[in-house]
Parts: sequence; structure tokens; C-alpha cells
Amino acid sequence: MITILETSALNTVQDLGRPGYRNLGVGTSGVMDPLALRVGNILLGNRDDDAGIELQTYPFALRLDAATSFVVTGIDAVIELDGRAILPWMVTTAAAGQVLRVGPPAKGARGYICVAGGIDVPVVLGSRSTQLRGGFGGLDGRPLEAGDTLEITGAPLDVSGYGALPPTKVLDAVAGQEDGRLIHLRAMTATDYGLFTPEAQERLWNTHWRITPQSNRVGYRLAGEPLELRHPVELRSYGVIAGIVQVPPAGEPIVQLADANTVGGYPRIATVIEADLWRLAQARIGTRIQLHECSFEQGVAAMRPVDTYLDGLRTMVAHYRASARRRTGVKSGDKA
Repeated sequence: MITILETSALNTVQDLGRPGYRNLGVGTSGVMDPLALRVGNILLGNRDDDAGIELQTYPFALRLDAATSFVVTGIDAVIELDGRAILPWMVTTAAAGQVLRVGPPAKGARGYICVAGGIDVPVVLGSRSTQLRGGFGGLDGRPLEAGDTLEITGAPLDVSGYGALPPTKVLDAVAGQEDGRLIHLRAMTATDYGLFTPEAQERLWNTHWRITPQSNRVGYRLAGEPLELRHPVELRSYGVIAGIVQVPPAGEPIVQLADANTVGGYPRIATVIEADLWRLAQARIGTRIQLHECSFEQGVAAMRPVDTYLDGLRTMVAHYRASARRRTGVKSGDKA
């Protein structure tokens, strides 16, 4: 079991989401940075979609009431286990009663605490994710609070002390090295791109858009010179997914994210590709982003390095754990 000792607003239990219910008005939800959750779960030998804790506000502290193995991914921050510094992206095994503390990140925005076996909360519509707008999933459909307890399903791993290079160190940015102040994202032109003036189309790709404080898990609102339509239009509502860039009447774009509305009617000018959504999830309020046009084929191809990174990580973990077992004499079915 895990006991939450200290938490700020909007920290929740999340997995990879609940697809397949948008036609019923139920959004996908799930983690903002699915790559960080997948990495944590791979390191622990979990299923890719096992639930973890998504941190959006800090500091955060929990007590591990039973011995367990865990990893914190997504961010670079001061992380301590009973006052001893530990590294992010590194598997650690804690004894029963030890306290894990995560401070504000120096890099990144959203951290993920993954534990061996995953967080065990009820499955609702095929997912353990918290749907805050609907008030269901996760722990009673709400953010975590001090005093909450969470069940965990796994036993401590027989080996620990290994980890992963963060995606930012492995996956190349579209425009070269990023410094955290300007995030480069690839995007495809969307259905209504032709409804915008040539000047607006050019501005979309050349502006350093700023993420405003009016941003959350539903979507990031971007500030910059407005994008104008060729003439006023009224559109029928259409299905919405994460990554779609809508333009309200004021002309400043909104990028839909994990808690995206299921339908919308604002003109669609672009769609951020799936391979880059994790970069956007780790961008803080005030960060500037630049969109770079790519084709559908390029967007699909952009997932190959991500898949290669994850496959390589799975192979590394399997080899490391097998080697450690041989050194220690632990059989594959045993627990140390």
C-alpha cells in the first residue's frame, strides 16, 4: 500500500487512457506524457498501460507501506528516499515504511511515479485513469489528497539500480538541440487549413507561440498574433483528439491534449503528430513552441525512433535482469 503524505492540486492516478468511448461523450483521458509512463513500466517489468501517479504540482511525498520497487520518470528533479537522493529514470527498491519525496522539477513539467505491478484502483470503462471532468476513474474520480491510500499489486523486483536515458537525450528534436525555452513540434495541416488567409498560414509556422496560464490537461492555449480566416465560417461539430490545433474566433490557437473535448466546432488548422505530443506535455506555462509542417507520411515515420527506443529499452531490461539473476543465483521464477 501507498499513503499520500503531501500533495498539491491536480496530482492523479493515470494510465494510458480509455479509448473507444468518444462516441458516447467520454474522453480518452490518461497521462499527458505516455512515453514517460511507458518507460517507467518497461523498467519495472509492468504492462505498458499499468497505472501510475501523474504529478503536475509539487512538492509531493508518499510513504511506501510495503517493500516495493519504483521509478520516477518524466522530470529532472530533487528526489529523495528517506532523505537520500536518488536519480530519476532509475529503478529503486524501497523497504516498508520509507518515504519518497519529489521536489519541483528543474527540467520538465510532469513527473510519473511508477511502481512494480502498477497502482490498483478500480477499472472504469477499461481504464484506471482519472477523468476529472466526469468525476470517475482513478481514486474516486478526484485528485489525490494527503491521507489517501493506494493499493499496489506487485512485489519488489529481484534486482534494481538500473535505468533509462531520458527521451530528450535519445530522440532528436525536429530543429536540433532544445534549450527548454523553445519547443519544436511537428504538425500536419488539418481539414480547415485552407480556410485561413495565406498570411495566417505562414504565421502559424513562423510564430514562437507562448503557452498561456489558461492551459491545462484539456488543452494548451497559445498566445501570439491572431490567425485570420479568409471569411467567417460556421462548421458542424466534429470529433476531437489530442493534438488537434483549433482556432477560436479570437484567432489564438488551442492544442487539444489528454482531456480533450470529444467534439468541437472551431476551425482546425493543424494537428501535432503523436510522436511529439510528449514534448508538449513536458512544456511549462510560459514556454514558447514553434510548429514545423510535415506530411502524413513523415508523421507516421516519426514514430519509428520512438518505437526503437522503447524496444531497445525492453531488450536492455531483459538482459540486465537475466544477467543479475545469473550472478546472484536467483532463478527466473523466484523473488529475492
